[in-house]
This record gives sequence, structure tokens and C-alpha cells, in this order.
Amino acid sequence: MKKIGELLVEQGKISERDVERTLLAQAEMGGVFGQVLVKLGLVSEADVASALSVQLSVALLATADYPESPIRLEGVAQDFLLSNAVVPVADSEQETRFAATMPQDRFLAKALAMALDKPVDIVLGLESDINKALQLYMQDQDEDTADSGADDQFGGQSDDEFIEHLRDLASEAPVIRLVNQLIHRALDMGASDIHIEPFEDGLQLRYRVDGVLQDYPDPPAGNLAAAIASRIKLLSQMNIAERRLPQDGRIMIRVKGHELDLRVSTIPTVHGESIVMRVLDRESIQLSLSSMGFSEDTLRRYQGLLARPHGVLLVTGPTGSGKTTTLYASLASLDSESLKIITVEDPVEYQLQGVNQIQVQAQISLSFARALRAILRQDPDIIMIGEMRDTETAQIGVQSALTGHLVLSTLHTNTAASAITRLEDMGIERYLITSSVNGVLAQRLVRTLCKQCKEPQTVGRDYIEQTGLRRFVSGDTQQVFHAGGCPACNHTGYSGRTGIHELFVLDEEMHRVIMSGADATLLHTAAKRQGMVTLYEDGLRKVVQGVTSMEELLRVTQDQSEGESSRIAETIDIPPAESLSA
Repeated sequence: MKKIGELLVEQGKISERDVERTLLAQAEMGGVFGQVLVKLGLVSEADVASALSVQLSVALLATADYPESPIRLEGVAQDFLLSNAVVPVADSEQETRFAATMPQDRFLAKALAMALDKPVDIVLGLESDINKALQLYMQDQDEDTADSGADDQFGGQSDDEFIEHLRDLASEAPVIRLVNQLIHRALDMGASDIHIEPFEDGLQLRYRVDGVLQDYPDPPAGNLAAAIASRIKLLSQMNIAERRLPQDGRIMIRVKGHELDLRVSTIPTVHGESIVMRVLDRESIQLSLSSMGFSEDTLRRYQGLLARPHGVLLVTGPTGSGKTTTLYASLASLDSESLKIITVEDPVEYQLQGVNQIQVQAQISLSFARALRAILRQDPDIIMIGEMRDTETAQIGVQSALTGHLVLSTLHTNTAASAITRLEDMGIERYLITSSVNGVLAQRLVRTLCKQCKEPQTVGRDYIEQTGLRRFVSGDTQQVFHAGGCPACNHTGYSGRTGIHELFVLDEEMHRVIMSGADATLLHTAAKRQGMVTLYEDGLRKVVQGVTSMEELLRVTQDQSEGESSRIAETIDIPPAESLSA
């Protein structure tokens, strides 16, 4: 009997090299060879099923041949069907036909024949088709239970029975496989977040890839929402019986040789629990400032601020703009052997060699402020504060800088200059800001164009003048690139992200402007006069270099100047800034 790999090679679906790669992956992650092929994206599920049908000489059931209504069988338990991935598709007095993902399992046929006391015929089915049929089967049974007079799914159960029922839901083989597939798919797609959202018409499954949410075309059935939530909560050490309050948890898991750290958050909605899992791949983080998209002049000035013995250095930007990663890379560039470095974070995302890292614990009142007060007695040279969230934390950070420490931290502001007014809003006097703050780095992440499908376009003088490219272009024409779309980038036109930066250095001139009481707009204007390159201008450099597109730059920096963005958007024939998705 020929192996699946040999059949697929003969059919031209895969190469010998693909077979070797799959065998290595199978040895690491386990599973059936055909399923590993599908997970790696080398072939489709239908291709594997077709080859398996030839190998076993078993008929492959077409999607259209599954019954519209579930077939109920006395004597066959639902748990048996779920754990063996088998579903009835036809029933008569003489014989019952089943579809299974593993029809070659001889014990499966024997067990079903004994349970029904009549012959059975098992054909091959696609795993996706069988899962859908089983979901209909379970949904039909749930409706029968509801019609029998139960008030709800857990009516009449004691608390212990209710919790045990949730544990049973989370321990069913199809649910375990489904949750594992969600996580594996996130790693394959390079997703930073997994969103599982219940709505009236079913579950919505979305992945955030390169900062943009993408719908997954085949989400799990809505009736599995409780089982999926229970499984994830069980893995993340949450209270599976509590569905009325938000919860947070953490899952440490190894997938395909990668150590994944999943930060899980659940919130109750009107249709069930909405779950978001933040995916942190410890092996993918880049702790090198030179590889984070810094322009040479900005990087040189930023490293100069890092080299100062004391003062506050802030990194600002919205959630998900890479602030913490920049701080980690900054610490990694410092000499931890000759310097005492302590961090206070919530949470500690990555562990750094030679750095003392403290995890904030709100449940035992270990806040940023309390940890900072203790840190100052530990004789540190450099302190990193995960985020300045409140007045007390900001005040201690400023006082630490004034007493000879270098303090790194983040703030949630849109521009570098607005960090000054944010500190003032938090109760820090302007004379303390000018005495302690060395500089502020604002950053965003822009998607980089896919190298395989980006499309060149030559633009003329009018385009160059209207978009602001003139500062970085000497001639009257310039080649820029637009997003295309190919299988390598999942037809998005983009692959990966890089940073754009705006460095606001507080020199003597800026001290005078700050002390004059200028607001964020005037500070921003004054900083530009001093030579500061704005986020939009730094992005223009990357447009000229062919790293990203003008459309992507406007999407990310539209909040910097809506009027300018709208005018530029009209020039390059894309929607105005306010209609672009953030």
C-alpha cells in the first residue's frame, strides 16, 4: 500500500522536500501525517482526503451528500461520536452508514455494529464536514433538551454539577482540537491577537495580523461557544463557573517548537463571553534597536539620550504600537553587567538577561508606585516603569530622575510633544518636567509591503509637492510602491511591520517654550523648528525607500493632521482619512 505522501507526490500536489518537512514537523508536534500537511498549509484537506480515499479504497463522501437534518440513533452515545469524529449520514433497516475521518479504524466499525446490532458501513469524510455535521447533531440534541422543559442549559443543576458539566464540555476531544487549531493558526498567520466573539447569529473569529483585524471565513459553530470558553478558561487558570464578571488569565504553551505566552481576557456580553488572547511569541521578539525601523539620525539621537546618566526618557503611542518592545530593546542595548537595572511591569512580557523584573500584583496591593518606592532602596542605576498610569507613579518617576537615576517609561499620547501636557495633567509642575525629562519618543507601526507582489508606480512633481515628499526627493519624478496581493501575504499586499518615529528632545530652547505655558500644538511646532522629524515625515522616508505605501502611512498617521491627510488622500485617489480604518 502506497503512503499518503507518495500518492500526493505522484499527483503533483507536494514535493519530496515537502514530505521531509512534514515528517520533521510530525515528529515534533505529533498527529497524523495528512493532518500535519494541512496544518502546514502545503495541501488542502480535500487533497489529503482524496489521496486517503485512493489508499484505503474507501469512498469519499461529498459535502452535498450529508443529511440536512441530523440522524438520531438509539444506542450510540453522543460522546462516542464526538471523541471518534464519526457521524451517521444514512440509516435503513438493513444498514447504517457513517462518515469518519479515520474509517480504517477497525474497532470503530465493530463498536458501532455491536451498539446498533446491525451492519454498518463507514466511508471517508472531510474533517470540516464531519465537524459541521456533529455541531448540527449536538445543536439538535440541545433543542430537544430545551423542549423537554428545562429552564436553561444548566437548569436544575447544583453548583458542583454545573462546574462538572463545564469541565466535561472543555474535555471533549473535538473542543480540545478546535482550541488547539485556533492557537496553531494564529502562529501560522503571525497573528498578535485572537478574538472569539459571540453574537446572535453565531461566533465570530478574527485574527489581528500586522495590526489589522482579519475575519476567519469558517468560524466555529455558535453552540460550541460555552465549550470553547470553558476550555480556554480551564487552560488559563480562570474560574470556569464565573460567566458574569471579566477575568484575566495566562496560558504557557509550546507550539511547533515555539514558546507561546497567551494573555487571555474574557468579558461578559449579551450573547456570551467574548474572549481575546494576546499572542506573545518569545522567539520572534527583536531586541535590537537597529532592526526596529529607526532612521539613522533618529537612532543616533535616541542612543544619545539612553547614554545620559539620569533623567526621564518616555516612549509614547497608542496600544499595540510597540512601545514596550522599544523599551526592551533599549534595555538590551545597555550594559547590564556594570549597571543595576530594575523594571516594574504589568505584565512582564519577556525576560531579559541580567535585568531584575518585577511583576505588578494588584490583588496584593503591589502597584507601580509601591514597587517604585521599594526599588529606590535597591541602589538601581536604571529603572523601567511599564507605564505611568497615575499621578503617584509619575511623581515618583520624576523624583527618581532628579536623584540620579535614568528612568524609562511609556505614556499613552498621540504625539511626542503632547506627553509634556499629559505629565502636567497628572500633576507634575512644568519646572520639574524641564528639570527631569530628557526626551520623548513617539512611535507607530506601519505594515511593510510584500516583497513578492508590491507594485511600482512613478509619480510626478505635483504628487511630490502635495504629499510632502519634496523634502526627501531631489528630482521631479519618483518611484513609489503600492500593495498588490499574493498567496505569500494572504492577498493583503503586506508582510510584517516596521516602526516610524518622532523624537522630541528637550534642549534649552524647548525648556523656554515649555516654561512659557505653550500647549501641545505650540510645542509640536516649536520642536519642528528645532529640526524634529514628525511621524508622517519619517514615514515618507520609508515610502521613498519602498518599505511601505502612502496608503498605509496615511492610515496610521491620519490623526496627526486630518486636513493634510484628507488633501493628500484625494491626490493619490484613496478614501479620505476619516474613512480609513484605524
